[in-house]
Amino acid sequence: MPNANRRASTRNRLARDAQARAEAAARRRKHRLALLGAVLAFLVLAGAGIFWAVRDSSGKAATATPSATAASCLWSVVPTDARAKEMRDVGTPPGTAVPRTGTATMTITTNRGVIKVAVDRAKAPCAAASFTYLASKRFFDNSPCHRLVDTTLHALHCGDPAGDGWGGPTYRYADENVPTDRRPAYPKGTVALANGGENTNQSQFYIIWADSDVSAEAPILGQVTEGLDIVEAVAKGGNDGAFEKNADGTPGPGGGHPKLPVTIQSLTVR
Repeated sequence: MPNANRRASTRNRLARDAQARAEAAARRRKHRLALLGAVLAFLVLAGAGIFWAVRDSSGKAATATPSATAASCLWSVVPTDARAKEMRDVGTPPGTAVPRTGTATMTITTNRGVIKVAVDRAKAPCAAASFTYLASKRFFDNSPCHRLVDTTLHALHCGDPAGDGWGGPTYRYADENVPTDRRPAYPKGTVALANGGENTNQSQFYIIWADSDVSAEAPILGQVTEGLDIVEAVAKGGNDGAFEKNADGTPGPGGGHPKLPVTIQSLTVR
């Protein structure tokens, strides 16, 4: 009997130890799940507002590009070894205290007259902040509107100081105010950003001189309020077709240099 009692006592002790180990394991699993939940929640919150660029201005694969958050604008600096030689480094705009209501007036003084644009700070606050900053650096002064397009897109293409479609600042920012829910996507008088793909906006822009019902990919900066007749007159003059083909003979972006040249003498945003 004493041996039987000892065996029973041992079994009870082993059972109690097994139960204790099971309870400890359950507590550890619960702790890990709670920790994992907290980490996932953090990542979701931290990731809100992050957009991923699909290609850069040259069409190459791009790295993650931060976008606007509810309280700031984030600028993605192009790595030095990925910059086109035509890009100009003027730093980056402030990322905080960005106006997000009302409009600003962009005044484009050209050799053919003044064009004014109501820039939408409510729907495109980061684009507005970027243009305001670049204008303060005189980034656009004495630059050509290098391309005129008259296909399904009817636009005068400006904002590249290099004048060849490759120039811009050394940072990018995310898309805002893409007109996916309206037709035509770009009515006459719209000013939209010209870029190299999703979330690759820099300084180039289109002044739309006739309704253009093309795929809604270019973010809208604002609306021409004065001087659209200047652009219409340039459009009537036609283009030289220089951008219809690339240097290697493949199809180009379309259009060509305006036969009536347009130079931005100064650009301000107030």
